[in-house]
Amino acid sequence: MKIQGPHIFDDSGRTLLLRGCNLGGSSKLPSAPVEAAGQNAHSLENPAEVSFVGRPFPLEEAEERFDQLRSWGFTFIRFVLTWESLEHAGPGIYDESYLAYLRKLLIIAEKKGISVFMDPHQDSWSRWTGGDGAPAWTLEKLGMDLSRLDETGAAITRQHYEEVRRKPYPRMIWPVNYNRYAAFTLFTLFFAGNAYAPDLKIEGQSAQDWLQEHYFAAFRHCYRRLKNCKALAGWGAMNEPHPGLIGYKNLENLENIVVAFGAMPSAFEAMKAASGYAVKVPVCAPWIKGYIKKGSETINPKGLSLFKEGYACPWKQAGIWTDEGCPKLLKKDHFALYKGKPADFVEDFLKPFIVNFIDRMKEADRPSLFFIEGVNNGRHPTWSAADGEGVVNAFHHYDGPTLFLKSFHPGFTADQFTGKIILGRKKVAALYAQQLKAAKDWTKAQMGNMPSLLGEFGLPFDMNNRRGYKTGDYSLHEEALSLYYDGIDKNLLHSTIWNYTADSTPEEGDRWNGEDLSIISGGKPRALNGWRRPYPMATAGMPLSIGWDRKTRCFSYRFTADPKIEAPTEIFIPLECFGTDVEIATTLKHEYKGEEGRLYIYNEGFEGEAEVSVRPGALKG
Repeated sequence: MKIQGPHIFDDSGRTLLLRGCNLGGSSKLPSAPVEAAGQNAHSLENPAEVSFVGRPFPLEEAEERFDQLRSWGFTFIRFVLTWESLEHAGPGIYDESYLAYLRKLLIIAEKKGISVFMDPHQDSWSRWTGGDGAPAWTLEKLGMDLSRLDETGAAITRQHYEEVRRKPYPRMIWPVNYNRYAAFTLFTLFFAGNAYAPDLKIEGQSAQDWLQEHYFAAFRHCYRRLKNCKALAGWGAMNEPHPGLIGYKNLENLENIVVAFGAMPSAFEAMKAASGYAVKVPVCAPWIKGYIKKGSETINPKGLSLFKEGYACPWKQAGIWTDEGCPKLLKKDHFALYKGKPADFVEDFLKPFIVNFIDRMKEADRPSLFFIEGVNNGRHPTWSAADGEGVVNAFHHYDGPTLFLKSFHPGFTADQFTGKIILGRKKVAALYAQQLKAAKDWTKAQMGNMPSLLGEFGLPFDMNNRRGYKTGDYSLHEEALSLYYDGIDKNLLHSTIWNYTADSTPEEGDRWNGEDLSIISGGKPRALNGWRRPYPMATAGMPLSIGWDRKTRCFSYRFTADPKIEAPTEIFIPLECFGTDVEIATTLKHEYKGEEGRLYIYNEGFEGEAEVSVRPGALKG
């Protein structure tokens, strides 16, 4: 694959439209030992002794799994792997058995016509801070006692929620960890330790340099182990990076929020709690735009310290606050400025990290595409050719009310950016398409007109009080997913839906934090008619428009034909959507291979606008 402007081309010069899925949801967790493969109270013990071999699925299942994905037209995969999966045993100690497994898996993917890009995945930093991603030792190197993260309020994990709080783990609460002490401390030090805690050292290096160097080295080592795998098309830099405390104007407030749910300490309150103080904090609930306060709760009621003997809060060491006498905030705006100007996480810290990541990965000496992300539901870095070539803006977009409230109503939503209520099916569909267009327009104007890929989107299958499970009727899910894909088609976007979890079950969902977004469950696809649809995989020219009506099962495609390209336009035509007989209308030579689910269109020297339409019916040529 190669990039020119906003397009990705194959070796024949055809314009590609990459479609597939994220593989997979349970790859955030180890596969062994058994107690670590889930989220029970013991799954965070013995972090050095885990294994991710078999994530996303065992090798003996790989051919069947990839065949299934290809039969759905999913030939481009965002492959989820975590820093922990590579380097869980300790700094610089890599899991070679897992790397050998990955290599074998990618060889099978190549054999099955599947391309992948590797996604260095994280959510709220690590499994010990309520998400996934980094190894446990990144926390331990700062003196944090892993066994006290939940009790001190420094993190909220599904593993210990009921034990600490004596009530069930709430749905979709995990993102509040971005405003909890452990995650915001690690994110801030990782991206900006040199600016805001320059005297903090780990093994003689600044905290930022030490953390980033280990991150770069781990994924570069993985790349070297995989560099001859032809299925490997590229790399992400980091999933959904978060600013931590960077840009906070006042540490006594709630800022940089993903979602406000439950007890929500300010940054200073979280610092006090981590250092052994019981702190009363507001209890919040999400609202149309933002949150509302609805009570209070005490975090760290036992007054435990998060830190082992000989260690202390790095922010106290940096002089931001003191507890001499009583806790007192000394520099409430410590993270507000950078080099005398308002701190800009994306441009000042995230972009340099991405540039460095790309440079370090290039040391593996293999051409690659790089899929970069900005702040989720926020800004993306500006970009030019001088910053690096072969780059794709891999932004994410979810319908907020559907994801966090687990509720979808086709004629109602709220614009998560403005808070405006949207009523009517057509207006809801238009909003989604407009939001995708806005992201693509930003990419064109501010990111050098690089290609855009919707790296994550999807919906919870347990939405609307698990109606689909109870009735077997997934028509509402199909309507929602079709709406999303209509917006993707309208904007001619590359896309990878979240997600395909091979071991998803109705009882456990994706096996991570109560999420249930996998397009398969119990080994069977669900809401298939919402996401299996025809699309142009490779165009001998330039795409102009895609149309698909899932009710009438009529597909149309317009493109500008390039007479110099001999390879045919290749369109995915799923047999299940059209039946064994199809009616094809086009003035160009074509070949339909129903058993392969492919329609081939040949330019044969034709130059200009071409159109093809496909619908069920008697086969016509």
